Amino acid sequence: MKICVSAVEGDLNAQVDPRFGRCQYFVFVDSETMASEAMQNQALAAPGGAGIQAAQAVVNKGVDVLISGTIGPNAFQVLSAAGVKVATGAYGTVKEAVEMYKSGKLHETGASTVAAHAGMGADAGGGFGMGMGGRRGGGGGRGMGMGMQQSMPSQPQASLTPRPKEEELEQLTDLAKRLEKELEEVKRRLEELKRR
Repeated sequence: MKICVSAVEGDLNAQVDPRFGRCQYFVFVDSETMASEAMQNQALAAPGGAGIQAAQAVVNKGVDVLISGTIGPNAFQVLSAAGVKVATGAYGTVKEAVEMYKSGKLHETGASTVAAHAGMGADAGGGFGMGMGGRRGGGGGRGMGMGMQQSMPSQPQASLTPRPKEEELEQLTDLAKRLEKELEEVKRRLEELKRR
């Protein structure tokens, strides 16, 4: 399986970049051999449409899975249309993120996790005041909020109607379970880092 991870540098020991469309590098990893190849994100400095351009570059590399901290609606739409699975909430190194995915600790998402244009400015990250790794305003939040999603212009208006109560209840229950697992993983990682 070919996995792409958004990263701040171009190797397995690089930290995961929480942004997808404006990450520094894409690191492509063979999940069986852990052989890797890096590519600079040419969409990083794009004045607009960075998520779409980045997603197309990843699709062109024949990726099966994308791992990132967050994913915007336009990028998610391009990746989904190409059959690329998307796993968000990644942190740590590229190698750790791939291992987390392989062991089932990172879950695939069925929708974008941030609003459009979330990675554009210093304060547009949409995360907590301090991102993962201590960067201010970098959008390091977990991006699991359900209320920030925006409808795509191509979607019919019918998609804006409220979901049936049972479906929403099921989705929120699933989200709560995933968040509990992710919180436990964050706590474990914090303890591990404190021991170093």
